[in-house]
Amino acid sequence: MTAAPSLANIVEIAGVTKRFPGVLALDRISVGFRAGEVHAVIGENGAGKSTLMNILAGDLRPDGGKLLVDGQEVKLSSPLDSRAHGITVVYQELALCPTMSVAENIMMSDMAARSAVSLLPRDMMRRKARAALTRLGMGGLDPDTKVGRLSVAEMQLVEIAGAIRQNARVLVLDEPNSALSKRESERLFEVVRQLRAEGVTVIYVSHHLREVLDIADRVTVMRDGRTIVTMDNEGLSEDQLIRAMVGRDLGAALQWSLQAEPRPEGDDAVLKVENLEAAGLEDVSFSVRAGEILGIGGLPDSGKDALGDALFGLCARRGKVTIDGKDLRGADPLAAIRLGMSFVPADRRGSGGLLRMSVADNVVSASLPRFSLAGFVRRGAVKREARAQVARLDARISHLGQKLGTLSGGNQQKIILGRSLVTNPRVLVLHEPTRGIDVGAKAEIYSILRGIAGEGMAIVMISSEIPELIMNAERVLVLRDGRVSGDLTGQAINETAILARAMTS
Repeated sequence: MTAAPSLANIVEIAGVTKRFPGVLALDRISVGFRAGEVHAVIGENGAGKSTLMNILAGDLRPDGGKLLVDGQEVKLSSPLDSRAHGITVVYQELALCPTMSVAENIMMSDMAARSAVSLLPRDMMRRKARAALTRLGMGGLDPDTKVGRLSVAEMQLVEIAGAIRQNARVLVLDEPNSALSKRESERLFEVVRQLRAEGVTVIYVSHHLREVLDIADRVTVMRDGRTIVTMDNEGLSEDQLIRAMVGRDLGAALQWSLQAEPRPEGDDAVLKVENLEAAGLEDVSFSVRAGEILGIGGLPDSGKDALGDALFGLCARRGKVTIDGKDLRGADPLAAIRLGMSFVPADRRGSGGLLRMSVADNVVSASLPRFSLAGFVRRGAVKREARAQVARLDARISHLGQKLGTLSGGNQQKIILGRSLVTNPRVLVLHEPTRGIDVGAKAEIYSILRGIAGEGMAIVMISSEIPELIMNAERVLVLRDGRVSGDLTGQAINETAILARAMTS
């Protein structure tokens, strides 16, 4: 990794503290970001990364300590203040307007700065937007295209284009790679390296340690609201980063398919799928037995991402799906729940959790009839069940009334998983179960899934992360072009075999 071109800090956090009710989110943290470097910030969920980024963005004000830009103390009381000092944050949940064009989104800050009666000439808007896109190697993208028609990767680059249009000197990227394919990720890395070469400081927040080692000049590790260490990226390993993040050695994880007890021949399937067809899927058949974790892998366009919706009845489908021999009709999620299927979707914030509702209400939201009497919710029963699930899944919360959206990603996922378990499912379908959460929380969720599989539940794990499939699945089904291209077990579950079946015809 090449050394950063400057040793001078463009932004410095000096002894910053931030408190929320019952939580010390940041505890006198100090870290400096040099001009023209890629500086990764990593840590477990709940380490304080998001709070720090929100302070840099001007969305939160610190309770103590100082923020310095170019050596001068500043007060960032709003996002406008932050941008005025050259700091722009691109969040994991992109802040774009899908019904507006690419040019309109890129030039939005210019439009907002003009008076209500003035107009921004569209030709000039297109020209300036195209110049920003060309700088990022996206000159071929039509500025008149509606943002809602773009891929996630293209949306991300459009938001970055808007940031550099505002002459951002410090660009904060929050989990920029969480929903990108390998090819899209490589394009993003090219853009990051180009911005660094132009002198822009890139603060890169990520749970993907391999990409951190590939892209960062320096790495700061946070834990429990504190900065643990800042290291130059010279000879660092993933194991070193993990130990610094979690404060312990997680140890080498053993491959589940090599540990699982052999199954007797003829063991009856709990879930049976025959000739399933839906958007992106064609003639897919498989079965899952009690206590089995079936992994589903494939490239982004393989059809795997449509499988969970099709099984749970969130889209039209053809073919036969049965649970314990009983037919499950399509396009009826309520029927799926009643028959014993539960689904944890990939989009935790958009469709997985009820972010503005409490932890307790989220836990019982899929099972309200069980907790109601004569049309009234039995709050005592709700609290007892929520308390039991929080304890069972070791979720870190301050109280049952805490809003789900205020929890870290890993704890949000545990509560959403708890909601599924309250329905007492026979089949649990998980789509990207650990997307955007840290290695420590991942290990905890893997342990939970193995535990509930051991209780006899059939689990379908749909994942883009090959190591996740290798580590946890007893059997892996690989999809390509909407069809099953491989069914792997035991020692045959390895990265080479999965990629071969996912990529070659």
